[in-house]
Amino acid sequence: MAKTIGDMATRWLVTEAGEAESRVFKSAIDRKALSRDTNRDYAASSSLGERLADGIARVGGSWTFILAFLAFLAIWTIANLWLLGRETFDPYPFVFLNLVLSMLAAIQAPIIMMSQNRQASRDRLDAAHDYEVNLKAEVEIMALHEKLDELRHREIVAVHAEVAALAEAVRRIEAGLARDGR
Repeated sequence: MAKTIGDMATRWLVTEAGEAESRVFKSAIDRKALSRDTNRDYAASSSLGERLADGIARVGGSWTFILAFLAFLAIWTIANLWLLGRETFDPYPFVFLNLVLSMLAAIQAPIIMMSQNRQASRDRLDAAHDYEVNLKAEVEIMALHEKLDELRHREIVAVHAEVAALAEAVRRIEAGLARDGR
């Protein structure tokens, strides 16, 4: 097996080894694992605001939130139309409700977008890590194939030598039998 990063790169890569490939070849040479828990790494580097944005996006995008909000809208409408009668605090076109909904959307939309951007960033990191792990697996498999090919070649050479030795022994036996007249 090639023992330097450069040797491995020229042997198994079509292009020059980049930073990720060099890391993979180094881990293959050192016989160290490359896989790691990207979720733990990402969680450790998240700020309070980022975790809060993820939590709000998780709640705001759930069926529980949607159904609860539909129930809130129904209760608001029913309370203002029938239950309160003339003493309504938000009469029919529900201007105050529109204001509340607009403010909620104005606050919730950027928070959800922040969370989506963070998820996209996390997906890119996961994809890069998956590439490195897959490349290392491929390199290790190619190295195993080389070792097996080398072992097979050694066995073929050894068998060839044994066959040559046996053929020589048979020739000597035949020569000895021919001298004895048999």
